[in-house]
Amino acid sequence: MTAPVPRPRTSTRDPRELARRINHWLAIRLPGAGVHAVTVPDSNGMSSETLLFDIEHPSSPVRGCALRLAADPAAYTVFPTYDMPRQYRVMALVAEHTEVPVPRVYWLEEDPGPLGAPFFVMERVAGRVPPDVMPYTYEGNWLHDASDAERDRLEAASIAVLARLHDQFPAARARFLLPPGPGSPLRKHVDGQRAYYTWVVEGRPRSTLIERAFARLEEMWPQEEGSSVLSWGDARIGNVVYEGFEPAAVLDWEMAALAPREVDLGWTVYLHRFFQDLTTGFGQPGLPGFLRRDAVESRYAQLTGHTPADMDFYTLYAALRHAIVMLRVAYRQVHFGEAQIPADPDQLILHHASLAAMVQGSYWPRGQ
Repeated sequence: MTAPVPRPRTSTRDPRELARRINHWLAIRLPGAGVHAVTVPDSNGMSSETLLFDIEHPSSPVRGCALRLAADPAAYTVFPTYDMPRQYRVMALVAEHTEVPVPRVYWLEEDPGPLGAPFFVMERVAGRVPPDVMPYTYEGNWLHDASDAERDRLEAASIAVLARLHDQFPAARARFLLPPGPGSPLRKHVDGQRAYYTWVVEGRPRSTLIERAFARLEEMWPQEEGSSVLSWGDARIGNVVYEGFEPAAVLDWEMAALAPREVDLGWTVYLHRFFQDLTTGFGQPGLPGFLRRDAVESRYAQLTGHTPADMDFYTLYAALRHAIVMLRVAYRQVHFGEAQIPADPDQLILHHASLAAMVQGSYWPRGQ
């Protein structure tokens, strides 16, 4: 296996033009303010875009900011819709009801006129983020080069974030995240992913592997779904800013939902395995002792009193959800002429081998 390639194209927007328009927009809301040092982070997301900038104003306490902008409609978006007011509301509620460190949200702009799409502005929190490219499991980055004790500290603190979110946030306040219609929160969640997959393959080849994974989920469906909580949705360490080895800011709430606790736990476990499998496939050891499934389950149970259940189901569900995103990203590369569709479209899914192993029930016996 070759090393992961640099990120494909994600936008057709010009950062310099965006900087000019941000200046104009801010001058109306904060007269006398100026925007400086507008940059696009190297870790800019594959869906929504992030811009970083500083505000200079004689009386405003706001200084470093991050702007979260709905995806560029001309860039073959990863998701069909981008609800920026929803994200803004979730972050504000998490800050109000929990001890989870989320950036302070400053302004929400629902009018697409100023920047071409809705956006919100939030506090920019200083710190380090475990990289996706090259993954933090590769040699030569700060997390890989940390000591075992430091990584253990980061792991424990990161699982504590999930525990606080799930235990402290009043689930009733998250009911606005439920789609309309009948069905349990878990059923609605999975049905939403089916609809997303249908959208991804419209006019494109379908994935036999993804469809097999959906069928396998039905066979493994939990007998007891348990109570639902506010689910972060994209619960992984690559969406956390760390000060040292402690979480300083929890980011990327666009996939927040009302769902069983295990939806976040499965995503946390599997997204690490995704990077770990890539790393071992390239001939490096990676971080085999980090974020092990058994350790994550044990830490979470100790913190919350809730023993995670049906984790084979939820890790398969995480791998399936990630596969749909990967397929959409691959089709975006095809759209921009960066890739071609192979005879077997399942090959476009970077982790197709591990997903197939999960469908067959042969993945986890290799170790937690």
